[in-house]
Amino acid sequence: MFRNYFKIAWRNLLKNKTAAVINIGGLSAGLTVAMLIGLWMYSELSYNHYHPNHKNIALVMESRRTSSGVGVSWNTPYPTGPELRNLYGSDFKHVIMSSLTSHEVLTSGRTPLNKSGYYMEPGAIDMLGIRVIKGSPAALNDPSSIMLSASVAAAFFGDRDPIGQLMKINNEVAVKVAAVYKDIPANSDFSDMQFLASWKLYVANREWIQKDNWDQDGFQTYVQVADHAGMEQVSAKIKDLKLRRVTGEEARQHPQMFLFPMDRWRLYSEFDNNGISTGGSIRYVWMFGIIGVFVLLLACINFMNLSTARSEKRAREVGIRKAIGSMRKQLVGQFMSESLLVVAFAFVGSLLVTQLMLPFFNQVAGKKISIPWEQPLFWAAGIGFSILTACIAGSYPAFYLSAFQPVKALKGTFRAGRLAVVPRKVLVIVQFTVSATLIIGVMVVFRQIQLGKNRSVGYSPNGLVMVSTPTPEIHEHFAAVYDQLKQSGAVTEAAESLNRITGVSFGANGLDWDNTGPHSDEWFAKAYVTAGFGKTVGWKLAAGRDFSPQLASDSNAIVLNEAAVKYMGLKDPVGKVIKITLFDKTTPYTVIGVIKDMLMESPYRAIRKTVYMLDNHKGNYLNIRLNPHMNTSAALQRIEEVFKSYMPDVPFEYSFVDDEFAKKFESEQQVGSLATLFAVLAVFISCLGLFGLVAFVAEQRTKEIGVRKVLGASVFSIWRLISREFAWLVLIALLLAVPLSWYFMHSWLQHYEYRTTIPWWVFVAAGAGTLFITLLTVSHQSIKAALMNPVKSLRSE
Repeated sequence: MFRNYFKIAWRNLLKNKTAAVINIGGLSAGLTVAMLIGLWMYSELSYNHYHPNHKNIALVMESRRTSSGVGVSWNTPYPTGPELRNLYGSDFKHVIMSSLTSHEVLTSGRTPLNKSGYYMEPGAIDMLGIRVIKGSPAALNDPSSIMLSASVAAAFFGDRDPIGQLMKINNEVAVKVAAVYKDIPANSDFSDMQFLASWKLYVANREWIQKDNWDQDGFQTYVQVADHAGMEQVSAKIKDLKLRRVTGEEARQHPQMFLFPMDRWRLYSEFDNNGISTGGSIRYVWMFGIIGVFVLLLACINFMNLSTARSEKRAREVGIRKAIGSMRKQLVGQFMSESLLVVAFAFVGSLLVTQLMLPFFNQVAGKKISIPWEQPLFWAAGIGFSILTACIAGSYPAFYLSAFQPVKALKGTFRAGRLAVVPRKVLVIVQFTVSATLIIGVMVVFRQIQLGKNRSVGYSPNGLVMVSTPTPEIHEHFAAVYDQLKQSGAVTEAAESLNRITGVSFGANGLDWDNTGPHSDEWFAKAYVTAGFGKTVGWKLAAGRDFSPQLASDSNAIVLNEAAVKYMGLKDPVGKVIKITLFDKTTPYTVIGVIKDMLMESPYRAIRKTVYMLDNHKGNYLNIRLNPHMNTSAALQRIEEVFKSYMPDVPFEYSFVDDEFAKKFESEQQVGSLATLFAVLAVFISCLGLFGLVAFVAEQRTKEIGVRKVLGASVFSIWRLISREFAWLVLIALLLAVPLSWYFMHSWLQHYEYRTTIPWWVFVAAGAGTLFITLLTVSHQSIKAALMNPVKSLRSE
């Protein structure tokens, strides 16, 4: 029986090739979108699942009260780990102190490479499930040992055995390779772990670490909760861990510790003003998941519309089958088998298209996704989803066609009534409502991106270069380096800084500007720079003066940005003395200048109130203003020559500030690009179905068009006759899409402090574009029908 069903289904596909191509093409496009989104969603939802203990791993975080709400910090003080072990040891399988991500120059022989990694306590190997492939898993017990990822080991030693090889970190600390571990995949928060070294080594080489200081939040604490303990219960237990150890202003901020589970790091990283995790990237998972469902639904609608539109042609077939005893359920089975066959071809086509599109998709999405051909789960999900699609697409046509009355069908008197076209019209409206909503959404996303790009940054990023200086030689000989760079003709200015120009790494919350004591509940960004920094970056003075290398008194001077001055309420800030308390030590600083706000973080957030201070310690970056009259490549080559004369064993690594700033748009750019891709496919699927429907309508009305032409109708009037019906459907769809898209995009924009508006012309432009595409699609078939010779169309009469 089933064999017969599929044989007849195959014959029907061959008989109606145009409809078959449209149905298979549309469903293939829909399944491709669903598959790409499904693979992307799986990558996001399985983030950090590489680590076998991911369900029990958490990061210890801290919240504290501020005047603007509750702030959340991912960092913890040094005593956190030891205190957790002492007081709550039975609740944890592991408590691991760790550095933040460290960028170090690793050297073996004469080969220096800049790599990122972590300094961790020994239990990290077991907690994170790191796969050691060579050497000893106990390597972190030895402060003189280092562990390398497989790719880094291969880069240094090739086919040689790396175990026991000697290396240097930043040309200062000698270590030996004790283990090699498998590279951690891209969908892990530890994918940048190219080396792993001992926590003891980290502490021993950093004099600034104060082991008993609860105010020095410069570390991270990871835990693995014991199997018998619940994450929420343990989190509640440790909440007052820091509060019991601090006094004064620090205690008044009411710091509270809590556990943030690893499974939430990726998708729920945003916290509201109450310190509650409210979401993050999870909204994009839901958004694209919904888009995938609707795009696939568009393809199903195509199948429904074309199948029911051709109902009169299959009426006799249904009548004959019923007359010879076919039951309705058998007819339903026949039509469902046709749907299954079409979807089967579409599924195979979608696999091929997905494989071809993955390189482009990965580039747009910033992913490394591949089709997991070897995983049974993928095939089960793919086949199951295809069967579900076949059921959705085929159910309405199957029950609609199987309901025909055999007497009317065999007499040839069956005609689909006026009400029969209503469901088809509704489905067309649904298609274009979804398509128009996506188009409007894409336009709003790119308006938001452009708003950020057009925002004033407060300095001159063009021609500004940041060079990484992980070792102290440049700082120790800065005057000579500066002179040589100027003499080379490649540089107009240069200065050091501890943090990147495009980021905030340090903060202070003990400022007293009104003699009422330290305002510990207010967090200010803090940037450590050298005297020529302002001139190098081209910041804009609003009042006062810049730092001067000739004035020794500037060591106790600060420059504020306008956001800080506004918050403090200082009418005449220049000359004002501000006391800054750091680690229980209060130092007075004189405000010598105020600058226009520099945009250092997200272009969609309010600019932080910032304090700029001179720092005579080694900077992490040498900031260079290139000579605009020299070729960039030649200038960089001369800079590298100067750099290598002082740091021959350190890689010359640089980045352009404008490129770094552009990276701040990556998330929104990816969302916009993906949404554009899916919107284009949605419009394509809708137009494909519309093309088939118009072709059938034109075929059905061939004689009517012939009569109209004989009576003097013009090509334009016939085009208008056919197009008008579909244009009205699209206009109704646009009326539905406008409020829907406004609601969704308005909600999306609320996640940004600095956000665009949704002007009326966005809806008009999207509507005009959708209507134009519709008329273009309809015109091909309607004009073709209008140009047909009426003699041929009326011949049978």
